[in-house]
Amino acid sequence: MSDAVLQTFPLGFPWQTQDPFLFCVYHLDHYPKGEENMGPDPKLLEGRNIGNDFTIKDGWRMYHGNTIPGFPYHPHRGFETITIVNKGYCDHSDSLGAAGRFGNGDVQWMTAGRGVQHSEMFPLLNQDSDNPLELFQIWLNLPKKDKFVEPHFKMLWHEDIPIIEEEHAVIKVIAGNYKGTAANDPAPNSWASQNENEVAIWNIHVDANSEYVLPSSKTLVTRTLYFYEGDEIHIGERKVNPNFGIALDPSQEVSIKIAHEKAHFLLLQGKPIDEPVAKYGPFVMNTQEEIQNAMDEYRLTQFGGWPWPYPDNVHEKEKGRFAQYPDGKLVEKD
Repeated sequence: MSDAVLQTFPLGFPWQTQDPFLFCVYHLDHYPKGEENMGPDPKLLEGRNIGNDFTIKDGWRMYHGNTIPGFPYHPHRGFETITIVNKGYCDHSDSLGAAGRFGNGDVQWMTAGRGVQHSEMFPLLNQDSDNPLELFQIWLNLPKKDKFVEPHFKMLWHEDIPIIEEEHAVIKVIAGNYKGTAANDPAPNSWASQNENEVAIWNIHVDANSEYVLPSSKTLVTRTLYFYEGDEIHIGERKVNPNFGIALDPSQEVSIKIAHEKAHFLLLQGKPIDEPVAKYGPFVMNTQEEIQNAMDEYRLTQFGGWPWPYPDNVHEKEKGRFAQYPDGKLVEKD
């Protein structure tokens, strides 16, 4: 068998991705106790670059938030966001009138399509204990024919997502098919909605001092394994340290030997869309002219405006996990 490892690379902010994925970022913030307004004690904000705080200080960041950490309203066009919240909570609000609070294993799948505004805030709900946050946000491209589909908002609740328990591993199947177990349906216009594209998003956790075999794919997709937490691992004769990405040959199953700490991975794979990509901030199109058109249209229309009282909108502190859909449907989980 030839070496299944095509490349290894350090994980930055954001992580390096391959077509059809555009972007992946990992947020791990050890937020302190929250105040009544769901933000940290204002004294803890002193010395921070509020509004653009991406430097870890005391184990956490405010990002673009002023009083509550997170990302106040901003637009997207031409792709999808997939937000996996393993720990903590995210409050979503958007220009469609959709809203939600999700976390502790939930996943939000949002198709921006022709254009949407949304905010993603991280309310610190615990006032008597810390508020750790761990999440991935993944940008999955849309092909040219689907760049202008209607925006779509979908929740994949933790208790509904398939979780496979093997002898030494637990695999959360967010997208794709893992050894015959299919994930829940993604958004309807997604590149992932067509089985032949073999899009997979798996969160894999493997016990220390064990071995895990990653199955091969059926077709020649791009496949990247992100080793984001643990001790060293070994793939054949190659040692890989944590905080490294591994581009793999998808035609081979891969045996991974885990060292002295439990290993945590995110796998992204899919058939490349193989079209020109023009990116500018939150817009992803095929040409620079389309990017300019997106910017002009956003200035004129704000992609439907903002129906919420604040750009950094958060929901009532007492609310549990919920989703309010654009058609008025309300789903409450706890």
